[in-house]
Amino acid sequence: MLASHADRERTVDVLRAGYAEGRLDQQELERRVARAYQARTVADLSLLVADLPQGPVPQTAVVQQHAVPMAPATFLPRQKTNEKAIGSMVCGVLCLATGGVTGIPAVVLGHMARAEIRRSGDQGDGLAVAGLVLGWLSVAGWAAFLFLLVMFGIAAV
Repeated sequence: MLASHADRERTVDVLRAGYAEGRLDQQELERRVARAYQARTVADLSLLVADLPQGPVPQTAVVQQHAVPMAPATFLPRQKTNEKAIGSMVCGVLCLATGGVTGIPAVVLGHMARAEIRRSGDQGDGLAVAGLVLGWLSVAGWAAFLFLLVMFGIAAV
């Protein structure tokens, strides 16, 4: 039988209770919770809590039990890094090599990335901030250069 969201939540509640009682350590809890949210059938869920006092999730049909190895923590899904944050950092670093031409794209991408990161919860806020700082330094450097150029042009007249 396919598992419902309610079945998964009941299983996670049993796992958390087992952790609170000291029957599971933190890593084991995290592994089992990740597997509970990925489980497709009620049988998969019952295997996750079968060794805990609350017992397996109640089932109406007889389920064939089979051993499923626990996935190591290294295979848990990772949160993605925002691509615009990476682009902002790359443009910011390239400001020196390009004479400041990539400063404005670094600033634009940095602001866009930070807005997306706040909305989606992606990683990469540090990259976006670094790109912003380098981009703004480049823009400020060009503004100072142009200001001095105009001032010397006026003074020479």
